[in-house]
Amino acid sequence: MTANDELRDRLKAEAEALGFAAFGIARADAAPRAGERLRQWLDEGCHGDMLWMAETAARRSSPQGLWPEVRSVVMLGLPYTPSVDPFRHADRPDLGTISVYALGQDYHDLIKRRLKQLAGWLVTHAGGDVKVFVDTAPVLEKPLAEAAGLGWQGKHTNLVSRDHGSWLFLGAIYTTLELPIEDAPKLPSCGTCDACQTACPTDAFPAPYRLDARRCISYLTIENKGPIPHEFRRAIGNRIYGCDDCLAACPWNKFAQAARELAFQPRGELVSPPLADLLDLDDAAFRAVFAGSPIKRVGRNRMIRNALIAAGNSGDVSLLAKVETLCADEDEVVREAADWAADQLRSVSPSMQAAVSDA
Repeated sequence: MTANDELRDRLKAEAEALGFAAFGIARADAAPRAGERLRQWLDEGCHGDMLWMAETAARRSSPQGLWPEVRSVVMLGLPYTPSVDPFRHADRPDLGTISVYALGQDYHDLIKRRLKQLAGWLVTHAGGDVKVFVDTAPVLEKPLAEAAGLGWQGKHTNLVSRDHGSWLFLGAIYTTLELPIEDAPKLPSCGTCDACQTACPTDAFPAPYRLDARRCISYLTIENKGPIPHEFRRAIGNRIYGCDDCLAACPWNKFAQAARELAFQPRGELVSPPLADLLDLDDAAFRAVFAGSPIKRVGRNRMIRNALIAAGNSGDVSLLAKVETLCADEDEVVREAADWAADQLRSVSPSMQAAVSDA
């Protein structure tokens, strides 16, 4: 075993001690086609209003585009395999459904702290310069994770792991060191399966391995700041923050190991939030309820907009008074969603009203 091989093994052991369950190293130029695919995706307008994707395209296309001195990329994965059913509220339209990744603490801060610890260990023992990234930087984590052997990009465009299914947070350490490569890229193992494609409520996949964010419920409820297009409102159902349908449908999840990170365990108040309570939130209450959660970044107005769409879909006329109050909200997008939701609830048939009241 060479000194470099020993360094890699010690780095991997240190990563495992910090809680990372997936580890791999790739050369900085290991995903040469990723930039080309990104540019095609942007040219087709599939990024919607995520204008920063286009603005940072040159830096995002390759690790060297962001940092010319980088030579190796250490990719890490932390599983968040859900302990609750992603479809838990399919028959409870009075409750909001939050994507399972957002039910616990904000993963950004936790993972970044541990990446800094691991990067510090690497500098102490081997020298070089390092940079760490979690999700918000212009980094194509999924192609790099595939190149590092953590898994492969599935037909839903997310990473699929043999050990963790589709439930894996990713982080990256860029380094100027030439680190040894151990794991070869994993070949896609989706076969003829199209479970993730057919599970999507809004047909956001124009083809396997391609996502049109403009049709994706996660984009519509999180990234999109304006009104949600009418054509998608019914399909959104009671999803008020994100969507897990394509991830949850993946058959590889049956091999997923339970998440060990306590910080990702669901907070009770976020697992089954009543729409009636969400519709009462002002800005201060929103901040209090979602403190320490990734949900906090969307702000009160987007959350109320989402809750109003869910209320309009609920058929629950007991929500009408709260909805009508929001028709006079200070925010224009909230008012528009409230007007729509009020119209939907006023059109509920007497027989449906009786069924709701008896439930």
